[in-house]
Amino acid sequence: MMPIYSFAPIVDEHAEILILGSIPGRASLAAGQYYAHTRNAFWRIIAELLPVDFTAPYELKIQALKSARIALWDVLQSCKRTGSLDSMIEVDTLVINDFQTFFHTHKKIRHVFFNGAKAEICFKRHVRQENNFIAMPCTRLPSTSPANASIAFERKLNAWRLILDDQHLMRFT
Repeated sequence: MMPIYSFAPIVDEHAEILILGSIPGRASLAAGQYYAHTRNAFWRIIAELLPVDFTAPYELKIQALKSARIALWDVLQSCKRTGSLDSMIEVDTLVINDFQTFFHTHKKIRHVFFNGAKAEICFKRHVRQENNFIAMPCTRLPSTSPANASIAFERKLNAWRLILDDQHLMRFT
Protein backbone atom coordinates (compact mmCIF):
# COMPACT_ATOMS: atom_id res chain seq x y z
CA MET A 1 0.00 0.00 0.00
CA MET A 2 1.28 3.42 -0.98
CA PRO A 3 1.36 6.26 1.55
CA ILE A 4 -1.10 9.14 1.24
CA TYR A 5 -0.05 12.74 1.78
CA SER A 6 -1.71 15.77 3.29
CA PHE A 7 -1.98 19.18 1.65
CA ALA A 8 -0.06 22.33 2.45
CA PRO A 9 -1.66 24.42 5.18
CA ILE A 10 -4.17 27.11 4.30
CA VAL A 11 -2.82 29.99 6.33
CA ASP A 12 -1.68 33.58 6.12
CA GLU A 13 0.18 35.93 8.43
CA HIS A 14 -3.03 37.02 10.22
CA ALA A 15 -4.18 33.55 11.34
CA GLU A 16 -5.15 33.26 14.99
CA ILE A 17 -7.14 30.03 14.91
CA LEU A 18 -5.90 26.69 13.58
CA ILE A 19 -8.35 23.95 12.64
CA LEU A 20 -6.68 20.55 12.36
CA GLY A 21 -7.98 17.42 10.73
CA SER A 22 -6.16 14.10 10.64
CA ILE A 23 -5.41 13.60 6.91
CA PRO A 24 -7.58 14.04 3.79
CA GLY A 25 -9.93 11.27 2.72
CA ARG A 26 -10.12 9.80 -0.76
CA ALA A 27 -12.54 12.40 -2.18
CA SER A 28 -10.39 15.25 -0.90
CA LEU A 29 -7.20 13.68 -2.23
CA ALA A 30 -8.82 13.16 -5.64
CA ALA A 31 -10.08 16.76 -5.74
CA GLY A 32 -6.94 18.28 -4.23
CA GLN A 33 -9.14 20.17 -1.77
CA TYR A 34 -9.78 20.00 1.95
CA TYR A 35 -13.12 18.41 2.88
CA ALA A 36 -14.21 17.65 -0.68
CA HIS A 37 -16.51 14.73 0.17
CA THR A 38 -20.04 15.89 -0.65
CA ARG A 39 -21.42 14.56 2.65
CA ASN A 40 -18.68 16.07 4.84
CA ALA A 41 -20.30 18.86 6.88
CA PHE A 42 -17.18 21.04 7.19
CA TRP A 43 -17.99 23.57 4.46
CA ARG A 44 -21.69 23.63 5.38
CA ILE A 45 -20.69 24.52 8.93
CA ILE A 46 -18.21 27.15 7.79
CA ALA A 47 -20.91 28.66 5.55
CA GLU A 48 -23.15 28.98 8.62
CA LEU A 49 -20.40 30.65 10.66
CA LEU A 50 -18.69 32.89 8.14
CA PRO A 51 -19.92 35.17 5.37
CA VAL A 52 -19.54 32.65 2.55
CA ASP A 53 -22.00 30.62 0.52
CA PHE A 54 -21.76 26.84 0.86
CA THR A 55 -21.92 26.52 -2.94
CA ALA A 56 -19.19 29.11 -3.55
CA PRO A 57 -16.05 27.99 -5.37
CA TYR A 58 -13.36 26.46 -3.18
CA GLU A 59 -11.11 29.51 -3.56
CA LEU A 60 -13.80 31.80 -2.11
CA LYS A 61 -14.31 29.50 0.86
CA ILE A 62 -10.57 29.52 1.47
CA GLN A 63 -10.57 33.33 1.31
CA ALA A 64 -13.41 33.41 3.88
CA LEU A 65 -11.31 31.31 6.25
CA LYS A 66 -8.32 33.59 5.81
CA SER A 67 -10.45 36.70 6.26
CA ALA A 68 -11.69 35.23 9.53
CA ARG A 69 -8.09 34.61 10.63
CA ILE A 70 -8.58 30.85 10.48
CA ALA A 71 -5.90 28.46 9.27
CA LEU A 72 -6.60 24.91 8.13
CA TRP A 73 -4.22 21.96 8.11
CA ASP A 74 -3.83 18.32 9.11
CA VAL A 75 -1.85 16.73 11.91
CA LEU A 76 -0.51 14.00 9.65
CA GLN A 77 1.84 14.72 6.79
CA SER A 78 1.50 11.16 5.53
CA CYS A 79 0.43 7.67 6.48
CA LYS A 80 -0.88 4.46 5.00
CA ARG A 81 -4.61 3.91 5.15
CA THR A 82 -7.14 1.69 3.47
CA GLY A 83 -10.16 3.76 2.43
CA SER A 84 -10.96 7.07 4.12
CA LEU A 85 -11.73 6.18 7.72
CA ASP A 86 -9.34 7.40 10.41
CA SER A 87 -9.75 4.05 12.12
CA MET A 88 -8.00 2.43 9.13
CA ILE A 89 -4.82 4.51 9.48
CA GLU A 90 -1.81 2.26 10.09
CA VAL A 91 -0.33 3.72 13.26
CA ASP A 92 3.24 2.61 12.54
CA THR A 93 3.23 4.62 9.26
CA LEU A 94 2.37 8.04 10.73
CA VAL A 95 4.51 11.01 9.74
CA ILE A 96 3.55 14.19 11.59
CA ASN A 97 3.56 17.64 9.99
CA ASP A 98 6.27 20.10 11.09
CA PHE A 99 4.42 22.02 13.77
CA GLN A 100 7.53 23.48 15.30
CA THR A 101 8.23 25.43 12.13
CA PHE A 102 4.54 26.17 11.62
CA PHE A 103 4.04 27.73 15.07
CA HIS A 104 7.37 29.55 14.84
CA THR A 105 6.29 31.07 11.52
CA HIS A 106 2.68 31.75 12.56
CA LYS A 107 3.09 33.26 16.00
CA LYS A 108 -0.41 34.75 16.12
CA ILE A 109 -2.04 31.32 16.38
CA ARG A 110 -3.71 31.31 19.79
CA HIS A 111 -6.13 28.39 19.71
CA VAL A 112 -6.17 24.97 18.05
CA PHE A 113 -9.46 23.27 17.23
CA PHE A 114 -9.51 19.62 16.22
CA ASN A 115 -11.94 18.28 13.65
CA GLY A 116 -12.57 15.02 15.47
CA ALA A 117 -10.86 12.68 17.90
CA LYS A 118 -8.10 11.26 15.66
CA ALA A 119 -6.63 14.71 15.00
CA GLU A 120 -6.65 15.49 18.71
CA ILE A 121 -5.12 12.18 19.72
CA CYS A 122 -2.32 12.38 17.14
CA PHE A 123 -1.56 16.01 18.00
CA LYS A 124 -1.41 15.41 21.74
CA ARG A 125 0.62 12.24 21.38
CA HIS A 126 3.07 13.27 18.67
CA VAL A 127 3.20 17.05 18.71
CA ARG A 128 2.57 18.26 22.24
CA GLN A 129 4.42 15.53 24.09
CA GLU A 130 7.36 15.12 21.75
CA ASN A 131 8.00 18.81 21.14
CA ASN A 132 7.17 20.22 24.57
CA PHE A 133 5.02 22.99 23.13
CA ILE A 134 4.00 25.84 25.35
CA ALA A 135 0.45 25.37 26.50
CA MET A 136 -2.07 26.67 24.01
CA PRO A 137 -5.82 26.20 24.25
CA CYS A 138 -6.85 23.11 22.29
CA THR A 139 -10.45 22.08 21.78
CA ARG A 140 -11.87 18.99 20.12
CA LEU A 141 -14.96 19.57 18.01
CA PRO A 142 -17.19 16.82 16.63
CA SER A 143 -15.88 15.39 13.40
CA THR A 144 -17.56 16.75 10.29
CA SER A 145 -16.95 13.43 8.53
CA PRO A 146 -19.95 11.56 7.12
CA ALA A 147 -18.69 8.62 9.21
CA ASN A 148 -19.76 10.64 12.28
CA ALA A 149 -23.45 10.36 11.34
CA SER A 150 -24.57 9.65 14.90
CA ILE A 151 -24.34 13.39 15.65
CA ALA A 152 -26.93 15.53 13.87
CA PHE A 153 -25.79 18.49 11.79
CA GLU A 154 -27.37 21.01 14.19
CA ARG A 155 -25.45 19.57 17.15
CA LYS A 156 -22.21 19.70 15.16
CA LEU A 157 -22.93 23.29 14.10
CA ASN A 158 -23.66 24.37 17.68
CA ALA A 159 -20.41 22.82 18.88
CA TRP A 160 -18.43 24.45 16.05
CA ARG A 161 -19.76 27.88 17.06
CA LEU A 162 -16.95 27.82 19.65
CA ILE A 163 -14.52 29.02 17.02
CA LEU A 164 -16.50 32.28 16.84
CA ASP A 165 -16.44 32.62 20.61
CA ASP A 166 -12.67 32.51 20.80
CA GLN A 167 -11.57 35.85 22.21
CA HIS A 168 -8.84 36.30 19.58
CA LEU A 169 -11.09 35.72 16.59
CA MET A 170 -12.61 38.77 14.99
CA ARG A 171 -16.38 39.02 15.25
CA PHE A 172 -18.73 38.75 12.30
CA THR A 173 -21.83 40.81 11.73
